[in-house]
Amino acid sequence: MKSRTLSVKAGIESDQQFGAVIPPIYLSSNYTFEDLGKPRCHDYTRSGNPTRDLLGKALGELEGGKDAVVTSSGMGAVTLLCHLLCPGDLLFAPHDCYGGTHRLFTHLSKKGNFKVLFEDQTKNNILKKIQSKRPKILWIETPSNPLLRIVDIEELSKAAHCVGTIVVVDNTFLSPILQKPLELGADLVLHSTTKFINGHSDVVGGAVIGKDQELVNQIFWWANCLGLTGSPFDSFLTLRGVRTLAPRISEHQKNTCEIINFLKTHPLVKKIHYPGLSNHPGYEVAKKQQKGFGSLLSIEVFGGLKKVREFLSKLRLFSLAESLGGVESLIAHPETMTHAGMEEKARREAGITEGLLRISVGIEDPCDLIEDLKQALDCALESPQPLESLEQCEVFNQI
Repeated sequence: MKSRTLSVKAGIESDQQFGAVIPPIYLSSNYTFEDLGKPRCHDYTRSGNPTRDLLGKALGELEGGKDAVVTSSGMGAVTLLCHLLCPGDLLFAPHDCYGGTHRLFTHLSKKGNFKVLFEDQTKNNILKKIQSKRPKILWIETPSNPLLRIVDIEELSKAAHCVGTIVVVDNTFLSPILQKPLELGADLVLHSTTKFINGHSDVVGGAVIGKDQELVNQIFWWANCLGLTGSPFDSFLTLRGVRTLAPRISEHQKNTCEIINFLKTHPLVKKIHYPGLSNHPGYEVAKKQQKGFGSLLSIEVFGGLKKVREFLSKLRLFSLAESLGGVESLIAHPETMTHAGMEEKARREAGITEGLLRISVGIEDPCDLIEDLKQALDCALESPQPLESLEQCEVFNQI
């Protein structure tokens, strides 16, 4: 089945007791044993739960993996994968990864849990560096957060596998509707299901999907051991969100295209970071490995923090909030919000400046969103400044 069908049919008609079309929530924390020494399929919800199992099965099918471990948050999923590492092992991560991920890797490394190396994975020498450093895990984030940098998953995976490295791809920004890293060579895929997978900004969750059952079993073991598994009710809500994933992604992308076509003409906008623009450095790679360019973009505005404040204060439809991927449009200031946990030097090396804003485009009417952006940008603009022209936004293979 196609991804759109798989997402809609997730868990449908799985109830064996009453034939319910939508599966029930199993909220019980524990389950009886058939007899002494004879546990049933589930014994304790931290270890396994029928509702959470359905979500894991759906995510596994969507990503083309063997199985999925559902966690209580996206950072819970990141933490879980850190337990595949031992002291002395090297984690090779992108220098511009999500701020919470960067913070966790940095501080666990300082405690001696493992070694970490942050590098710009778009550099020409990255393949040689992977093979010379021989990391235990290669961590990939493409598109990256918040500058939407793109790396070639297939190319990096081949180089990593030559030296026995496990390849992990954070696929939160695109979802399995637009990108399937396991098909491109990755071993594990990670999601903050809080974002597009759920899509309604009312659940916090995460997931790890793998194509090797033995590796997935190790992750299941650690999830149970550490108590990082997701709750039944959160799993139920997330499964409900999965069923509308494909049409939501389609609307997100259509709106994003229209918004970018407006933003590139406004004199306060200094730069747009979006891989769907043909002058973006990762445009060709994104077109090759993605089914669309997504609905996340970042802009840099002239005037630094002063203009950022003026612009944000006038917005009515874009909520100033962290997170992304919900039906509502959001805007964030990475310097003081999503990436505030990074040291200033690390932020600057990643290209995160005080004039950078990350936009998560929702599914509202695009005319309303553009009008809101226009009036806020106009209010913040003191005097027009010429910009280099950007080429037209192109969104390929829309759903």
